[in-house]
Amino acid sequence: MGGGGPEDDYVEDTKWPPWLIPLLQTSFFGQCTLHADAHKSECNMYCLDCMNGALCSLCLAYHRDHRVIQIRRSSYHDVIRVSEIQKLMDISGIQTYIINSARIVFLNERPQPRLGKGVTNTCQVCHRSLLDSFTFCSLGCKVIETSERRKKMYKESDESEGEYMNIAASVSNGNTNYNKQQISFTPSTPPPTARPARRRKGVPHRAPMGDLII
Repeated sequence: MGGGGPEDDYVEDTKWPPWLIPLLQTSFFGQCTLHADAHKSECNMYCLDCMNGALCSLCLAYHRDHRVIQIRRSSYHDVIRVSEIQKLMDISGIQTYIINSARIVFLNERPQPRLGKGVTNTCQVCHRSLLDSFTFCSLGCKVIETSERRKKMYKESDESEGEYMNIAASVSNGNTNYNKQQISFTPSTPPPTARPARRRKGVPHRAPMGDLII
């Protein structure tokens, strides 16, 4: 996975396992090109040793004795179970959630255009609201924020003009909205299909009274 992009920007960070950034850049839940005719060909597996993209369950025959993890999906976003990822890397500071009786973390950022009232703590990268005991909303956000390159850029940039990472904060109607273009590891998850808007009924017309005969 590579050839330019965010992976090159973070190559100097040796604190992360070599498979992490390729994992964050991988698109999951597509149809496997090798087993397209099979009944179960959805790509929701990833080999940490090969790092060659998403795999389906049938691909695992070629990855015996390799470290393979399973990616799941929640609200159109990729997640991984805490029980799997915490054995492989430090996930401290990342907010966890319980979905289907399993504790999970999100792989990549989920920005919020507007924050709810009373929010006192947000992700340091994408500004998603968090519980007070957490700092990041996802694995990707922790990688970005703790990057040595990011810290260096922060010192050299002009915060007052928002040049660093293209952060722009605007205050409107007493609410602070964050508009941020940041490094993102994976393609945007397609949103759910929107329902077609209801067609407004036409203005009712009363029958003309001119032809009424008394």
